[in-house]
Amino acid sequence: MTSYIFDEFFSSGKEESISPFLEKNSRKWAHHLALKSSLIAAFFLLLSFIFSFFHLSLSYFFLIFVYFFSGTPAVLNTIEDLKNLDVNIDVLMTLAAFLSFLIGSQLEGGLLLVLFAFSGAMEEMVSKKAKGALNRLSELSPHMATVIGEGGVLFQKSVRDISVKTHILIKAGEIVPLDGIVIEGHSFVNLIHLTGESVPVSKKAGNEIQAGSRNLDGTLTIKVLKKRSESTLSKMIQLIEEAQEMKPKVQRFLDRFGRFYALTIISLFGLFALFLPFLFSLPFFGMHGSIYRALTFLIAASPCALIIATPTAYLSAMSSCARKGILLKGGITLDAFARCKTVVFDKTGTLTTGKLKCEKILPLKGSEGGDLSRAIQIAFSLERHAKHPIAEAITSYGEEKKLPLLKVKNLKVIPGFGLEGLVENEMAYIGNAHFIEKKSKNRLHLTEITKEEEEALSFLLVQNHLFAFYFKDKLRPNIGSTIKNLQKIHQLKIVMLTGDHKLSASKVAKAIGIKHFFSQLLPEEKLKIISSLSKEEDLAMIGDGMNDAPSLARATVGISMGKIGSTSAIDASDIVFLQDDLTLLSWLLTKAKKTIRIVHQNLFLALSIICLAVIPALLGWIPLWLAVLLHEGGTVLVGLNSLRLLKK
Repeated sequence: MTSYIFDEFFSSGKEESISPFLEKNSRKWAHHLALKSSLIAAFFLLLSFIFSFFHLSLSYFFLIFVYFFSGTPAVLNTIEDLKNLDVNIDVLMTLAAFLSFLIGSQLEGGLLLVLFAFSGAMEEMVSKKAKGALNRLSELSPHMATVIGEGGVLFQKSVRDISVKTHILIKAGEIVPLDGIVIEGHSFVNLIHLTGESVPVSKKAGNEIQAGSRNLDGTLTIKVLKKRSESTLSKMIQLIEEAQEMKPKVQRFLDRFGRFYALTIISLFGLFALFLPFLFSLPFFGMHGSIYRALTFLIAASPCALIIATPTAYLSAMSSCARKGILLKGGITLDAFARCKTVVFDKTGTLTTGKLKCEKILPLKGSEGGDLSRAIQIAFSLERHAKHPIAEAITSYGEEKKLPLLKVKNLKVIPGFGLEGLVENEMAYIGNAHFIEKKSKNRLHLTEITKEEEEALSFLLVQNHLFAFYFKDKLRPNIGSTIKNLQKIHQLKIVMLTGDHKLSASKVAKAIGIKHFFSQLLPEEKLKIISSLSKEEDLAMIGDGMNDAPSLARATVGISMGKIGSTSAIDASDIVFLQDDLTLLSWLLTKAKKTIRIVHQNLFLALSIICLAVIPALLGWIPLWLAVLLHEGGTVLVGLNSLRLLKK
């Protein structure tokens, strides 16, 4: 058991300060160790600076501690980088600090090490804070679960060893470790970490429950539906890991640029140190010497702020989105989404809920004299025994009307067709047109009803009377205002694609204010339209079904519904709305545009500091300590500016 925990912890990538193998006191000291070391070094640097005015030996004594606390980590990291032949910004700054020491500017070198260590600690804290909402997902997943064995015996078992169909017990206050279905018990669960919604959701027998949900009050027995690697929480963590690996174009460029730039600046430092005396009659050493000026140039030109300008901004934005229940597959997605001029929606399950609502019931020709209210009552009594969208719609309709149930005998379910049964001594049949057509001896003709067909139809045959049930897919709450905001505020072109017939598509489009739509489409036809539109401008595609997956993959940005969406649609998309809340589209687009603005601000700030400091440094107009302050101060400012994106 110990080796399992040991292996799992160190493969998780979590910081060592929370390691279960450290003692309590050691763990406390290890927390934010880099920041604590830099602050201790800063304290000794202050003492060294004060004593430099009247007790030089004591000043040097305190300076030893400065170089120990802030210089040791820098030297170790530099040695590791050089072993890997990686000449980067860290190598450049360590070189600058120890060259300062060698030319007699020990205090300036100490100041550089302290501020470099402090800005590094700040950068680490910014990154951890930005990743905080994402990393907490890993902490949500329990390693052990209570398994219900034969005879009701309870025992603990590793979550990764639990197979599908195993029964596990979830007590009040516990996190659900695996996706499953409730088979016993009733409780409220909180899904805030999965969906961003804090409203408790009631769960009872027959309801599915996701890994990562927190059980609030009752005790639940669930049957495991998915292994750990396939659970909702594991897939979310996998998406996050993929997102962190996908870097925006600017960030990828800066990563490559950093190595080349470091080598260039070190080379220029050597040239300036060697040749400035010959060009401007300068000494090599001293406050006005070429080495001092070249060293000041080296520090002023170091692009630490430039290198962290993009990753901290994108990580902060991704964290803010995660808290809203939106998962992004990398910061590159924000760039792409901000460029989109068109948003294409699938209809069923995206603009609509995918749940049918019974709109009306009408007698067909020749059945006008039939008892309509009794027909509804019979349909309600039959369909409550079935489990499919049309049955649920008719059952809900009967419950809304508060109709009493009738006794049903000899009930038969014909899969894919309908139901039949004896309802108070009357044979009744309910189902699709083909089923009822046979039972009615061809009295029902398909060609007569398709003209009025809306979303879906079901038919009831009682003795010689025929009734048609008309259904309509419910629109998502506030979808009309969402579309309006995208059109008016963000100036986006909205297009709807659907495999449904034209009449139904036009009604939905008109209801929510969409002018452009295509109907009766096969998956390959959807893909062809997306490909055609993508040639004109960047577009985002929003869908939920397996048939949407090719189009989601082809679009500039694919957005899927995490709750109702199919696995293939989620895999093919770049953004996942865990709660299926499309009202957040406008918020996400605003966040994407703000992220790009802050990245540009960070880059401008970092480049401005470099440009303003480099020439004065070479001309000897600014001292070494001021170059250090400008350099490290810019790094801290860029990090703090990025944290603004953490706001919801």
